[in-house]
Amino acid sequence: MHRFSKILAGLMLGGMLALMIGSSWNDSATFDEVAHIPAGYTYLKYQDSRINPEHPPLLKDLAAFPLLFQNLNFDLRPDFWNIENVNDRQWMAGHALLYEFDNDPDKILFASRLTIMLLAILFGWLLFLWAEKQYGTRVGLLTLFLFVTSPTVLAHARFVTTDLGAAFGFFLGIIFFLKFLERPDWRRTILLGIVLGIVLMFKFSLVLLLPVYGILFLLWCWIKKRPKAEILQEQSAAEALFRLLIAGFIAIAVIWVVYAFHIWNYPQEQNVADVKYILSGYKVEALPKIDLWLVEHKITRPLGQYFFGFLMVARRAAGGNAAYFMGELSSDGWWYYFPTLYLLKEQLLFHLMLLAALILAVFRIKQGERSKEAVQEWIADNFSLFAGIVFIAVYWISSILNPLNIGVRHILPVFPFTYLLVSREIIIWLRRLSFDEPASFWEWVRFFYENYIKPAPKYFIFSMIILFMALNIIIAYPYFLSYYNILGKGTNDGYMAATDSNYDWGQDLKRLVTRIEELNIDKIYLDYFGGGDPKYYLGDKYESWWSAKGPPPIGSYFAVSVNSLMGNQARPVGNIAIKPEDTYSWLKGKAPVVRGGMSILIFKIK
Repeated sequence: MHRFSKILAGLMLGGMLALMIGSSWNDSATFDEVAHIPAGYTYLKYQDSRINPEHPPLLKDLAAFPLLFQNLNFDLRPDFWNIENVNDRQWMAGHALLYEFDNDPDKILFASRLTIMLLAILFGWLLFLWAEKQYGTRVGLLTLFLFVTSPTVLAHARFVTTDLGAAFGFFLGIIFFLKFLERPDWRRTILLGIVLGIVLMFKFSLVLLLPVYGILFLLWCWIKKRPKAEILQEQSAAEALFRLLIAGFIAIAVIWVVYAFHIWNYPQEQNVADVKYILSGYKVEALPKIDLWLVEHKITRPLGQYFFGFLMVARRAAGGNAAYFMGELSSDGWWYYFPTLYLLKEQLLFHLMLLAALILAVFRIKQGERSKEAVQEWIADNFSLFAGIVFIAVYWISSILNPLNIGVRHILPVFPFTYLLVSREIIIWLRRLSFDEPASFWEWVRFFYENYIKPAPKYFIFSMIILFMALNIIIAYPYFLSYYNILGKGTNDGYMAATDSNYDWGQDLKRLVTRIEELNIDKIYLDYFGGGDPKYYLGDKYESWWSAKGPPPIGSYFAVSVNSLMGNQARPVGNIAIKPEDTYSWLKGKAPVVRGGMSILIFKIK
């Protein structure tokens, strides 16, 4: 069974890789990839991190590593290398690398994305092994199945962004912390420090590991005091806390080393100027002053660059981002944004499993003893499971309070732990009753009935759910990014709920080109949102167009990204204003004749 489980897990991950490669083959550059790819490339080639400091470097390094062997044409032009506005550099450099220096953008995209896909496969494999070790083979396999059939995971494990890496980082950070608590010796202290330092350079949101660590450490201290506790081989909480602080210093040292490499050729005076420009007007004035002091001193400058990026993200998160959601456009965010999209963009059958798991868990809790000692005993026996619950709670609260509502991808880190919780409850519900070896004919009859006949309806329902979830993913192929379940009106109309990276990130530009060729369209007027270059793919067939220019000539074809269309036709909320000429009033009441992929609507002007 153990060997068979490994084979089955390998087959699931192989299928996942095939789905990711096949579905991304015709995906054009998404919006964020234009920033991340050149950033990683310049980090590795020039040891200079002046591009895209808003995100830590390691995932971008990983994605860009294959590009070092492509002999790419790239020139450090002053217009994107030394321009005062740090945020503009990344877009100029990315567009130049992909479309202006006679490189093959599709080859660059595939090579960069493949490394992220392989990271997703590694993630899935480690998730399976960990779940199997904690709760058995069946839980491990079901956890992995939920991972590989998630439309959100499949969508964002194919792009050069930080979202899949962030989920992987949280997983590693929590697992290694739990291993530390099992036995906080010096070996595991050093290992935790190294891992923590590495994952903190996946994405700045990984700093949420620190409060999670604090909560889990306090819980560990609490359960350690229960009667007959034999945790951690008589190691005191004070000793464990001291070693945890040492792990923190090791993590800081790891960050210092990595960032020292990345700023090796980044002129200090330029670094200081960038910090002053970007952090000017910061709400908490002391923070940019601290960062400026760090950057101005050679020994602390690597940490200053890390803190610089963190402050950029913190300000952006606090300020929100204009986003379309349920007919509204706002930068203030909605507290129900992430819960709603989580409900609409994951498979409905998974949500039914989640609901069933919650009900089963509640019934088991009601039937069990609820004294303080019993609770301590349960947490001690299921500390890994409870750690997942704590993390899910902390991350969900943080996400709901965050006004930066630009995609369900931002809650991807809670998915693996949710899959484990659901899988454990479902497998407990499915498991057969155990009996002593039957000694008579009637005991054999009862044994057969209890183990094979009685649970048959359960296994039938479970098998049908698994089958339909697998079929649903195959049907959704290749439009995983645009996927919505039937509660969200399905993939075709899901954009009415939310756009941006939930539906339209610019991934369908190449599919638009294919559609234009199929329809023999000589010229297309286009309002495109994304990281692709319409001129590169369409040449003279393309003319840039937008709402304020009015309708294109009668008889012509006009294509528009749904992100642009829905955002401009939404009801503005808060400080958002939409000019009447930008609302595409000349498209209201008109239906598209066809689509480019899923996210670009094509209209025939009449």
